[in-house]
Amino acid sequence: MAPLEAEAFDVVIVGSGGAGMLAGIDAAEHGLSAVVIEKAPYFGGSTSMSGGIVWAPNNSVLRDSGLPDTFERVSAYLAATVGDDVSKARRDAFVYNSPKMVEVLRRRTPLKLVYTDGYSDYYPEAPGGSARGRAIDSAPFDAKLLGPERDHLHPSPVELPFPMVVGGADLHWMNVATHSVRGLATGARAVTQAMTGRVRGREYVGLGQALAAGLRVGLRDAGVPLRLETALTGLESDGHRVTGVRVRGPEGEQVLSARRAVILTAGGFEHNMQMRHQYQPGVQDDAWSAGNEYNTGDAILAGLEAGAGLDLMDQAWWFPTTLIPDAPPPLLLAERTLPGSFIVNGSGKRFFNEAVPYMEAGQVIFAKHSAEDPHIPCWLVFDQRFRNRYPFTTLLPRQAFPDAWYKAGIVVKEKRLRDLARAIGVPPEELQMTQERFNTMAAHGHDDDFGRGASAYDRYYGDPTVFPNPCLGTVDRAPFYAVKIVPGDIGTCGGLRADEHARVLREDGTVIEGLYAAGNVSASPMGKSYPGPGGTIGPAMVFAYTAVEHAAAAIS
Repeated sequence: MAPLEAEAFDVVIVGSGGAGMLAGIDAAEHGLSAVVIEKAPYFGGSTSMSGGIVWAPNNSVLRDSGLPDTFERVSAYLAATVGDDVSKARRDAFVYNSPKMVEVLRRRTPLKLVYTDGYSDYYPEAPGGSARGRAIDSAPFDAKLLGPERDHLHPSPVELPFPMVVGGADLHWMNVATHSVRGLATGARAVTQAMTGRVRGREYVGLGQALAAGLRVGLRDAGVPLRLETALTGLESDGHRVTGVRVRGPEGEQVLSARRAVILTAGGFEHNMQMRHQYQPGVQDDAWSAGNEYNTGDAILAGLEAGAGLDLMDQAWWFPTTLIPDAPPPLLLAERTLPGSFIVNGSGKRFFNEAVPYMEAGQVIFAKHSAEDPHIPCWLVFDQRFRNRYPFTTLLPRQAFPDAWYKAGIVVKEKRLRDLARAIGVPPEELQMTQERFNTMAAHGHDDDFGRGASAYDRYYGDPTVFPNPCLGTVDRAPFYAVKIVPGDIGTCGGLRADEHARVLREDGTVIEGLYAAGNVSASPMGKSYPGPGGTIGPAMVFAYTAVEHAAAAIS
């Protein structure tokens, strides 16, 4: 068989999410030739499907907004939250390089980055934590700046009820728009911006699409080609280092040689069920994942074939969800936190603080589940008052649940709580005792059992008009509802072992020269924790930047 024709670059980047495009932009700034390949017909990857928030502490956007922060405070926070699951060298590299990565964004893309003041770290009471938060967001972006590339921006999974443009920090105010002046104003501004933009010939996008679109413009302006529908099929090596990649694209099979580095940023393995059953908790279903459908672990398997070690493969960015017929699984965030709801297991009992960060919520559900004591599925229980006041996934307050949800057994509705218990298969007397105790605690504003509402993070997604605890309210106005919950995810976060320079490591800790990994293709630099909003995108982009910086400094 004739050898494949090779095309040479300094850097070959696999994956076009935030990490991949940032790597391409930074490579070009160093004068390196680079190419980004993407197996999907869209660019943006998981980034474009996300809320678009970036957690990269101690950066200039925060300083410009008057937020004091230091290397030492962030390091203390990661030591407390991430701990020994990740080496101190890798944690320190993240803290050191976070502000530098953000400068590349500000210098080389048209994105306007804003501080999400008040969007708390997820564990703000930990040493070094911040209740004001450290996250930054992208302002709404005019997608028409993409030109012909607009059609290739990965669609957002978020379906909004009106034409509107929202940022990641807007959603919690819109949850209380029916009875909060600021919530109403936030929704009105989002609609107004969308409509006035159309009048002016602009097409504003928000959330992760804004971040992905701005990065794509920066990549284009840097002269870095992006090749869609080009799949990684393997890595090339000369026996001493990785020298390139094998790909299959519209023109057939080809080798792309890499003089300096191959940087893998191609996402996790959430839609590879063989890998999930091999590495992850026993209860798994492909329909539960809200991750990018193209994330099937190709780059992880290629790295494994090249001798890489693996770590954290049992972990994912868990996110409680429900299973709506004929639609992607919605992510249940504020629904678990707003006053007037609680979650019960198969025994009809509460078993955790429903408002904890979503990754922790999934970990708790998996950890507590057993055949003898089922927690999968569990049930979110609420009443008509809750339904009248708050949206639920994409449904507006007071909007009836679709008949298809009832027919699928996703939602159950009954006039009496005991009948609701029978309908969802939990002991009626236990559910009633749970309700009575919860209502007593809610009336006093203090969750004596699990501390819901004690953390600044809990309160961020609560209802600020409810006192004394924005996360607690009684569940006592019939009819009553229960929604089935399973531990879904927004992607896996275990993968190739990497060091503080993002170099891929073998099981024995030695370096595979020429091969780097960032984002969900690598074992998370946040370990088994999710320290703040944007805790996936921020570290992914920071270590993509770190990889390029190391490769650029290496001797040719």
